[in-house]
Amino acid sequence: MTVVHIVLFKFRPDVDESHRNTFVKELKTLKSLSCVKHQRLVVGGPSITDPIARSKGYQIALLSFHQDPAALAEVTSQYLWPFAEDVTRFDFEVDGEDKDMFEKRFGFSQA
Repeated sequence: MTVVHIVLFKFRPDVDESHRNTFVKELKTLKSLSCVKHQRLVVGGPSITDPIARSKGYQIALLSFHQDPAALAEVTSQYLWPFAEDVTRFDFEVDGEDKDMFEKRFGFSQA
């Protein structure tokens, strides 16, 4: 099983660029956690969505992969994001009919 974890971050207006950069740097270190499947975690931003209004003000995105919901809970229960004005989270399990394609494409296959 693979659980996909997507988080969008919107910083408070009073958070300066230095703090945002530190936040992103710290997020990227999460890939070394054992609960992150094959260290597959990426952090990106700012949004290049056109028009930018479709990004709803979110500035940073995190995408990570986990073995199961328990592994995801391990990371999400331990880390807080005090700089955020708003955080949107969306987690889902890869559907059984998509599992083989997904795992091969993202390098999770056991073979």
